[in-house]
Amino acid sequence: MTLLIIIIVLAIIFDFINGFHDAANSIATVVTTKVLSPTQAVIWAAFFNFIAYFIAKFIIGGFGIADTVSKTVDMSFISNPSLVIIAGLVAAITWNLITWKLGIPSSSSHTLIGGFAGAGIAAAGFAAVHAGVIGIIALFIVVAPLIGMVGGNIISIATLHAVKKVKPRTADRWFKRLQLISSAGLSIGHGLNDSQKVMGIIAAALIATTHENPDIHPWLWMESMNDMHDWVPLACFTAIALGTVCGGWKIMKTMGNKITKITPVEGFCAQTAGALTLFITEILHVPVSTTHVITGSIIGVGSVKRLSAVRWGITKDLLWAWILTIPVSAILAMIVFVILDFFI
Repeated sequence: MTLLIIIIVLAIIFDFINGFHDAANSIATVVTTKVLSPTQAVIWAAFFNFIAYFIAKFIIGGFGIADTVSKTVDMSFISNPSLVIIAGLVAAITWNLITWKLGIPSSSSHTLIGGFAGAGIAAAGFAAVHAGVIGIIALFIVVAPLIGMVGGNIISIATLHAVKKVKPRTADRWFKRLQLISSAGLSIGHGLNDSQKVMGIIAAALIATTHENPDIHPWLWMESMNDMHDWVPLACFTAIALGTVCGGWKIMKTMGNKITKITPVEGFCAQTAGALTLFITEILHVPVSTTHVITGSIIGVGSVKRLSAVRWGITKDLLWAWILTIPVSAILAMIVFVILDFFI
């Protein structure tokens, strides 16, 4: 029971860190274009992060991404699943804090997946990992930003064509207001996608504990994803919203202006493309990186002006961070698991 409590606490901490690590994804452009102040922007984003819970539960009708994440590791192969989950969470939190400190917009999602899988491999070998699930998630490291990039490009071209006869000052005024809607959509997508990943980890822990101890407290009893108690998603969506309120200013600087200079029209197009991409992956039940999606969208929008408008040197550094996240997190988790297994 003690290990289960530790897992739940670590998972909520990770979700909180995820919120301030990824806060810039939703609000960088509205702050850069001066639609909202930083304080107003984080409150706006946090509110819609939490609203995403009601959309998932009452409109979508389920938490498909959480189910996908919970199946990353096959717990039937593992003698001590609690240590695997703790090791994965510790590794994910560590990598998130390192990349946040360096101002690198890496993927909180993939560090969690990498940590969970790495700890599973350390515990029971590669047989414990569902290769198909990991393969789909890894594939979307490329697919998700590409969808965002293409979407950003198409939406930007269509939008610029629609307002080509409008005075630039008038267009800026219109799209500053419209950015409130697009950033809200992106924040909802962020909440839908990222909150569910931690839900999947908590669900895996609760299911494993229930199998070991069927007489566990009713609020903790869970045999499958269909038995998930409301406190799990509520805690996860609340934690990510609170984390967003705390902000992530270093990463916001990178997302806001270092990739390409953003105007209100371009900010609206990038956020709309990012939000649509996240909604698509939600329907497909594929956990993706909000960071990857919005970065791809910003690149797609920036490339409409000219390819040289995108600072490809910065983009190359981001790509390296994306590629390294899963393997580095997996290695960290393996090390943490070996240490925990030795002492516990």
